[in-house]
Amino acid sequence: MPKIPVKVVTWDEVVEWSTRLAEIIKEDKYQPDVIIAIARGGLVPARIVADVLGVTDVLSIKVEHWVETASHTPQAKVKYAYRLDLSGKKTLIVDDITDTGDSVELAKKYVSENFSPAVIKTATMQYIKPVAKVKPDYVASIVEDWTWFMYPWNYWEDEINLVRKLMNEGVKTEELEKKFLESYGVKPPVPLQKILQEMKRRDLLS
Repeated sequence: MPKIPVKVVTWDEVVEWSTRLAEIIKEDKYQPDVIIAIARGGLVPARIVADVLGVTDVLSIKVEHWVETASHTPQAKVKYAYRLDLSGKKTLIVDDITDTGDSVELAKKYVSENFSPAVIKTATMQYIKPVAKVKPDYVASIVEDWTWFMYPWNYWEDEINLVRKLMNEGVKTEELEKKFLESYGVKPPVPLQKILQEMKRRDLLS
């Protein structure tokens, strides 16, 4: 069994889950005036949902929680705070995944206190049932076992962090390919040679 179970998500899956999410919202007859993406993970799903629902007003707020692959800060926080007047507007907050649920709950509280919309509903492509403290109003896919989902917009960041974990455990460069598969259960979507080159560029390798 891998130390950290990882699932490499494809663009096709992102489109499928995001479209399904929008269809579920349609079935509930909820038509938001404004969609608010939780940056960074919710940016792409929010844009697809907006397209399917025909919503042209898409905003974002930056919530920091998972700062490193498969680890997190003790508490989610909003970065770059700002205020808006969305009085009378129906809003939909969109993120990629509900893991602990902290990011979605914080975003909902922040939007309520700083944007003052008439209605706030929440939606994520995925929902990790065993660990999430809360469930969004709309979910496209329920995950029964905790997994780290490596989304296409996160391949480089996640791979760098996962490689660093291995190297911190003493894994040599020539063993990385084998140990990556053993430790995470997947082949790296970006060739590890490119990842190592990028790590050198960022001064993460000597």
